[in-house]
Amino acid sequence: MINRDLIEIFSDLARDKNVERSELGTILEQLFLYIIERTYGDASNYSVIVNIDKGEIEIYAEKTVVKVVEDPLHQITVEDALLKEPDLEEISPGDPFVEVIDPSVFGRRMIAHAKQFFSQRIQDIERQYIYEDYSNRIGEIVIGEIRQIQRDNLFLNIGFAELRLPKREQIPSENYRRKDTVRAVIKSVENTSKGPDIVVSRSDNHFLYKLFEMEVPEIEDGLIEIQSISRYPGVRSKIIVYSHDRRIDAVGACVGMRGSRIQGIVRELNNEKVDIVNYSEKTEVLISRALSPAKPMNLYIDDERKYCEAIFKDDELDLAIGRGGMNIKLASQLIEFRIDAFGEKEYEQRKIEQNTLLVEIPNFPKRAVKSLQEEGINTISEFQTKNEDSLLEVKGITENVLEKIYDSIQNFIEKKRMDDEADDDNPDDIDVPKPEAAEDDSAIKPDEKEKTLIPQSKE
Repeated sequence: MINRDLIEIFSDLARDKNVERSELGTILEQLFLYIIERTYGDASNYSVIVNIDKGEIEIYAEKTVVKVVEDPLHQITVEDALLKEPDLEEISPGDPFVEVIDPSVFGRRMIAHAKQFFSQRIQDIERQYIYEDYSNRIGEIVIGEIRQIQRDNLFLNIGFAELRLPKREQIPSENYRRKDTVRAVIKSVENTSKGPDIVVSRSDNHFLYKLFEMEVPEIEDGLIEIQSISRYPGVRSKIIVYSHDRRIDAVGACVGMRGSRIQGIVRELNNEKVDIVNYSEKTEVLISRALSPAKPMNLYIDDERKYCEAIFKDDELDLAIGRGGMNIKLASQLIEFRIDAFGEKEYEQRKIEQNTLLVEIPNFPKRAVKSLQEEGINTISEFQTKNEDSLLEVKGITENVLEKIYDSIQNFIEKKRMDDEADDDNPDDIDVPKPEAAEDDSAIKPDEKEKTLIPQSKE
């Protein structure tokens, strides 16, 4: 049965939503099954065939021939069957019969209701297209226009897709306005009841990686590798780069001629400062570079525990730590080491504290000293390297005793540091010069003082 006009109506709707023509036939088949179910309450014995190219819609109902109809939806009499199909030579009760249904019997009102169903199905397919498309593009940078600004989210439009930039994924120092163009990396895609939730990010480490990949061809070509990234979005970041070609300077390639490459990245990140660290197989060299711009005097490294104590000149300690501890934290994240920074004087004091014998600590439980010594634990340093469980296994060490030990060590360290600070404020090694007699009247004897005040006669 030809019903080209009906197909054209729905084709126009599908075209507006950018739905593939191949999908339209399936949707129309589901659509008429929906209409049949709404009309008769059951569509289990109906089938629909749609030919988009020819503009044909064919609806068939499978029924059983009976003498007396009890279920009009599934049964038909011999007379009605012959009336609908006069060419049938012979038919009898019990035979199957396929009835051809004219779509126009459902009426315009039902077709109008069907448009709602059709629009919903089109929307579902459109959402599925968007979900599949963006699911395959996770990690890519996209550019969208801000459509809506909410307290915790920005919504961007890219074609038919809506992308969400949560507050936690934004660069804190940036301000956004509607219709601004924003570049971000696709972080995750999830299918929800409201459609695909496409989350993009500007604060993610991968966004910085993709920016370098865009600006530095050697990274895209695989000649230079970014091995690690740590960031405080909008403020500062550090990256480790490694060149697979000895002829290429990894840091120089990332910076570009007169800083041309790095400047583009910094502008995109709202003037976020980027430190580029050249990779080294030597841990001490890599840590030292990661702590730039500060230069450590000494490094004490425990590779097994991934721990490092970095010693700096006292006047460079603040530079090494950075504002709010930013530099030391970024360096730690970058190389996956825990780094503690100390000034030269502070470290010397700390060494003295750590080497203090437990027996010399005031109020240290005396019975515990012998038990700990038997386990080879003699100093504060040796004690602090043990975990609580292993200490409780030592003979005579209970939770109560252990608590007293912790308190005595803590009190000892605090008192020693307070004493050291007091010594710094009132140093004993400064000589106060004694006043000379000629400059201080209080140093003159009474007779001499009188002579000084009364002028002598010329005689």
